[in-house]
Formats: sequence, C-alpha cells, structure tokens
Amino acid sequence: MIAAALLTSTAQAADAYRIYVTNEDSNTVSVIDGASMQVMESIAVGKRPRGLRLSADGRSLYVALSGSPKCPPTMPDEECEAQVRDPGQDGIAQIDTRSGQVVRTYPGGSDPEQFDISPTAPRIYISNEDAGSTTVLDTVTGNVIATISVGDEPEGVKVSPDGSTVLVTSEADHDIAVIDSQSHVALKRIPVGLRPRDIIFRPDGRYAFVSTELSREVVMLDMQALRVVRRLAVGPTAMPMGLALAPDGQTLYVGNGRDSTVAAINLHGEPAVRTVKVGTRPWGIALSPDGTRLYSANGPSDDVTVIDTGRWEVVGRIEVGESPWGVVSGR
Repeated sequence: MIAAALLTSTAQAADAYRIYVTNEDSNTVSVIDGASMQVMESIAVGKRPRGLRLSADGRSLYVALSGSPKCPPTMPDEECEAQVRDPGQDGIAQIDTRSGQVVRTYPGGSDPEQFDISPTAPRIYISNEDAGSTTVLDTVTGNVIATISVGDEPEGVKVSPDGSTVLVTSEADHDIAVIDSQSHVALKRIPVGLRPRDIIFRPDGRYAFVSTELSREVVMLDMQALRVVRRLAVGPTAMPMGLALAPDGQTLYVGNGRDSTVAAINLHGEPAVRTVKVGTRPWGIALSPDGTRLYSANGPSDDVTVIDTGRWEVVGRIEVGESPWGVVSGR
C-alpha cells in the first residue's frame, strides 16, 4: 500500500503544472493549480501586466508592465493623449515561481505589451506599443542592447526555435517585421492582413502562423521564402487574436476576441475549423504541457475558460482578477 501510494504521489508530481494569468486591471498575476483548477495565489506585480513568458526551466516568470493608460480602439486619439502616462512603470518584471516574489524589474522601452525569450541567448525581445519599436534586453546585465524600429503599434513577438529570427506584428501597418537576432536589423516587412496580433512558430521553425484580427484569418509564413503561402479562414464572425499550437503541430488554436469563441483548426490536409464558446473577449490562450487542456483568458469576464481538447468542450471556469489578458502554463 505504501509503495502504491508513493507511485501515485510520484505520478501526480510528474503531472503537476501551473497556469499563470496576467490581470491587467488588478495589477496582479493569478497562479492556478493545473490539477485542481483552483487559484493558489495572486501576486502583485506592477501596473497593467499583459504579456508573459516562462523561462525554459520554469523557475522565472517574466511579465510586461506598462505605465501608459488604456486606450481602447473606440477612444478618440485626443482623449487618449490627454491621459497621464507614467513611464517609470514601464518594464519587464521577473517573478521567482518558487517564492512567488518579484525579484527584479528590467527596463523595457515605452509601453511594453508582448515579448519573447530567446531560446539560444539571454535576451528578451519586447514590443513597445506606443513607440513603434522593439527593445532587445540582456537579462544577465539588465541592459538594453538595441532598439529596433518596426511598424506602428507593435504587439506580437516571437523568436524562431533556432533563435536566429524575431517576428514582430504591427497592428496599424498590417505587417510583420523580420529581425535578424545577430545584427538587430529589421530585414524585411511582410504584409499579412488587417490588424495582425499574435505569432507562433511550427516546432521545426520552417513556418510561422500570424493571426489577423480584422481579416478573420490566420496566415502561414514560409520562413525560407519570407512570404505568405497560406491563408486559413477562421470564420465569418471570428476576430483572431491569441494562438497556440498542439504538441504534434497538427492543430492550431485561436482565441477569437470579441466573438467570444476559441477555434481549433486542423492543419493536416484540408483545414477544418471547430469552435467553442468561452468567456467574453478571449485574448491570450495556452495549452497544458501535455496538450489535453486549453486555457483562454477572458478579459471582460474576469475568468479563464478550461477546454478539454480531446472532447472539444468546456470543462471549467476559473475566476481570476480584473481583465485577464495573457496566460501561460508550465511545470
């Protein structure tokens, strides 16, 4: 009996993982236990947390913070400009996932929104939404080592699996910048569709997918030819935002924002799209480490929806902080 109990305990430990959610209006990160689907703790992190990433070893969680005011698309430019900005709140917070404490806040440029961690160097690439630039941060020294001009209102950032290339979306210019990670030069701008939001690479790095909110598509980029080679229609009411890719690379998941749905696109053969209703305006989405659960951060709902990817149905709802924006999971 003791041996059996130990085996069960070991298996549960091996399967254990956490889900981390940024709450933009609560200035917190919610930490959720993947097994019980319960919030374990809420970490005060700084102003307007949005993008987040886990380190490869899972010991550090990085979170983008912004001292700029919220300016939704419906707000007139003059009203947005009149709001108070606090650039001293801009940066990238580092949380020790074992202690749940913020251990450092790095500089990040103006109004950091999303970022990605290089898999091959101690660097973070950050989109600065109101500055039209990408900041390159050295996480060893804490210094900014480059600032690269990209398109207006940059948002999504993704580093290729081999670390050689960085892609950054431009919401306003409807394209992506292709950056060489060694020279820190934007090599090319590729038109992709209206209001591109997020990016994800196929594991081999040959192709990348970009969500285009107002085109209602996900486009597929050939990274050798640096051009769009496929357009995947998500649906007549879809507004594609956050992306996640199944571990086997055969299913692409899409958070559909104001459509309040998440879509699953079968990439093998002729694309087939399935959707499921979640909370209001899902932005960030993330898979569990084994790919059996999908989580969507639903801003106006103040919750996270849990989807069983095998049965393709909602199996849970988790209340978090105010305006959840981004979500990641890891062990």
